[in-house]
Amino acid sequence: MSVAAPPIYDKNIVERRRGSKNPSLSRTLKATRERLASKGGVTPRFDRELLVQHAASLRSAAIVLPMPLLLTIFGLSVFTGATPALVWAVVALAGYSTLLIATIRFTRLDPAELDPRRWTRFFLAGHFSAGIGWAYFAGLGCTGCAPLRFEILQFAILFLAIALTAMVSSTLKFATIVAFLPVSASLLVTVLLNPDPTTAAMQVMLVLTVPFFALVAERLRRNTTERMKHQAEKDELIAELETARIISDEARRRAEDANLAKSRFLATMSHELRTPLNAILGFSEVIENEILGPVGNATYKDYVKDIHSSGQHLLDLINEILDLSRVEAGRYALNEEAVESVAVARSCLAYIDMRAKAKDITVKGHFEADLPALWADARSLRQIILNLLSNAVKFTPSGGEIKLRVGWTAGGGQYISVKDNGPGIPEEEIPIVLSSFGQGSIAIKSAEQGAGLGLPIVQALVAMHDGEFQLLSKLREGTEAIAIFPHSRVLEVMPALADYT
Repeated sequence: MSVAAPPIYDKNIVERRRGSKNPSLSRTLKATRERLASKGGVTPRFDRELLVQHAASLRSAAIVLPMPLLLTIFGLSVFTGATPALVWAVVALAGYSTLLIATIRFTRLDPAELDPRRWTRFFLAGHFSAGIGWAYFAGLGCTGCAPLRFEILQFAILFLAIALTAMVSSTLKFATIVAFLPVSASLLVTVLLNPDPTTAAMQVMLVLTVPFFALVAERLRRNTTERMKHQAEKDELIAELETARIISDEARRRAEDANLAKSRFLATMSHELRTPLNAILGFSEVIENEILGPVGNATYKDYVKDIHSSGQHLLDLINEILDLSRVEAGRYALNEEAVESVAVARSCLAYIDMRAKAKDITVKGHFEADLPALWADARSLRQIILNLLSNAVKFTPSGGEIKLRVGWTAGGGQYISVKDNGPGIPEEEIPIVLSSFGQGSIAIKSAEQGAGLGLPIVQALVAMHDGEFQLLSKLREGTEAIAIFPHSRVLEVMPALADYT
């Protein structure tokens, strides 16, 4: 029987009930309240478990307990005759029958529903009734026997009975005291009536044996209680872990369902949004370039330019969200091949140069010579460089400078670095900037706000290439973003083998 409280959980509910602000204090108060409600000083569930163990001990000792009874019947029949032996047997069996009936009735009940106090009284009453038979035996004498022979038999049998009762009934508090209280009274009366010092010494020793074995039984009971407490704590911990596992599994399942729903939603919405956006961009370009004729009003032409730029911004935002969602869902497939990182960097530099010149920003490229190819996805590598350059152009003030560098790392890998001399990012905001949809204070104040997805996409794509992304920044000094690719991604050129004839 486990004494731990059964776990209560609902597999369809993820959130736990709101607990106390101080769980340890709540557990302490609950345990103290239960101990105060129990006279034994332990919680009611431990009282029940102790009673269950006591009943189990009585059942398992059903073969051992009759031994003192048989020895007593045999000794009385030898020393005092058959009649005293028969009378004692009837008294002893009547007393033990009460204890046996209480044990049988107890085993038929559900331990969770029984009253510990009531059944403790029943068992103590059974032990008291069994002790009456031993009290009768302790008061017997043998006038026709040789000196000390019957007294030695009496001492040995009572000592054995006290020891067996203490060991078997150690989980029931005061069982030894209650069972042999009549024996102690009978022995003390015999000591007062019998002046023989040797017999009196043996009988006093038996009286003192009762509290000694009672103390031993109490120590055993306390050890059992401590062991039960440790077992209960372990069971409760296992139950909590099992509950947490079930809740975690349910939360994971719901998260997977939500992620699947998000992916389906984004796939549907991307098609639904891209179709009208492409039409908006196409028609706005036709009107802006006056392909079908002059607009006639310069203000309308400015409006068309704003419509085109807004549509392009919205399309870029949709593409970024889709890219990030595919990366997070693990559905972003890399088409890996040998890629010249310098060539890709030069093409990105040419692409961003027009935007940089519009803001009077100088963009410079520094590329190490004879760099071998990278085993990477060309499209992802291009997106990494473009995102870093776009961020640098976006936050670098007019008249600033941006440097794009590609070269070797100390470990034999390759790096791509984009450094600007813009306002920089506070150190405490770098984790925010690297999170999805995270924006620093500079970005919030900037007129060119984005969705906060550029750097998270770069970080995810670099990680997919087994690389490392670093963002170094100081306020009013600038920012440097570095994408580092490991040595295992570098395709080293092997020297040609000489022909042997």
